[in-house]
Amino acid sequence: MASLRQHLIAKKYKRIVLSPVGTGHLKFNATINGVDGEFILDTGASNTCIGFEDLERFKLFAEDSEVKAAGAGAIDMLTQIAQNNLIEIGNWSTKEISIVLFDLSHVNQALLNHDAKPVSGIIGADVLNAGKAVIDYQYNCLYLK
Repeated sequence: MASLRQHLIAKKYKRIVLSPVGTGHLKFNATINGVDGEFILDTGASNTCIGFEDLERFKLFAEDSEVKAAGAGAIDMLTQIAQNNLIEIGNWSTKEISIVLFDLSHVNQALLNHDAKPVSGIIGADVLNAGKAVIDYQYNCLYLK
């Protein structure tokens, strides 16, 4: 019987190694619009998010959004949205992702409180859906197709 890894690789999935952090999240490197950053994987986040302070760093063209962000104890946060961004995670990529910009300070403060380094943002369910994601928690790996 083939392992999960063998099965997914045979199905042309790309394997990305994840690193656990003290908050229980999994962290990994990704490239957005050609710029590298560290991100946490958040299956509960509907969208991929980056902090307002990294707007120019990741070459994002943002517009005001009617959507209010909520999560991790914060609600009704103002957001902006940047559409049609190139996201590369390992050997996998997509050009179709809209990125939500909002104040990520509460996320990074939670990471700092658990002796983890701050991140550039959150990779959410939009990317996971686009890549038909499979998460292997036993071996801390993400597979994207």
